[in-house]
Amino acid sequence: MPSTLTYQERRGQLLDYFDRTAVDAWKRLTSDVPVSGVRATVREGRLRMRNTLLSWLPVDLQGARILDAGCGTCVMAAELADRGADVLAIDLSPNLVRLGEERFGARRSRGRMRFAVGDFADPALGQFDYVIAMDSLIHYSAQDTARTVAELGHRTRQTICFTYTPSNLLLTSMLAVGRLFPRSDRSPAVVPVDQRHLHRLLTAPALGGHLMPARSARVSHYFYKSQALEVGCA
Repeated sequence: MPSTLTYQERRGQLLDYFDRTAVDAWKRLTSDVPVSGVRATVREGRLRMRNTLLSWLPVDLQGARILDAGCGTCVMAAELADRGADVLAIDLSPNLVRLGEERFGARRSRGRMRFAVGDFADPALGQFDYVIAMDSLIHYSAQDTARTVAELGHRTRQTICFTYTPSNLLLTSMLAVGRLFPRSDRSPAVVPVDQRHLHRLLTAPALGGHLMPARSARVSHYFYKSQALEVGCA
């Protein structure tokens, strides 16, 4: 799994933010309670992205083992279990996983959901047919994203579907200005990634040459902007 200092530092920031600072906000965002302003656009954008990723997987997942990498409150995992999958829902944040288990742990479905706290790149988690990582890698550099996907690819039989923040001049400028005004409660910044650069990294011989970028789709809804990429694992 990635071992760079940047990756480890970012991992610690994400754990601190999602497990302490933002638990209540994510509890509301991933529920049906009314939200307003920016959060409403983010909720709609996430819904569109979740539906996009789900559309890339078979409708019948009976017998398939799936890793929901960075599961948050487990909304995606529950839908995959409804299709018959054996889903491992894992996240760094114990509080978010606990919330997901409270919401979906007793829910009846065609498949099975298991809940875990930890690093989804841990090789000890074993082999999977599919991996989904929705908005779990958006805080990492292109290099760390590619390295993580490559490591997962060695343990994935079919495809990995993940998202990243697409690079553009406006977003890069906004992030640069934002860094000038740090706040203790600010969420860890997303890292814009250039699509062509990411594809080159993913297919580089240095990462094993076993990844094959396939479908790609962008969801841009006001304050929510994310790019989905499907990668086949040879």
